[in-house]
Amino acid sequence: MLKILQIGFSIITVSLSAYGLITKDYQLNYLMVLFLGLFMLTLGIKEFQSERKFYGWLLVGVFLFSVFVSIQSFVLL
Repeated sequence: MLKILQIGFSIITVSLSAYGLITKDYQLNYLMVLFLGLFMLTLGIKEFQSERKFYGWLLVGVFLFSVFVSIQSFVLL
């Protein structure tokens, strides 16, 4: 299940970033950052499952920061 979520979140992230680069329209950057954060969360959960707690906490911290940035960007629009 985590593998499917990882692939889905990474495809969405790459698609949104490619769309922004090709069209020079950066209004969807907050969604890209949100999905990138969700991708980091799935990586963090996978690290917790493989008993690497430090990297798991680091990736969860990156997830929290990216969700915070995404919400701030959405509110400022």
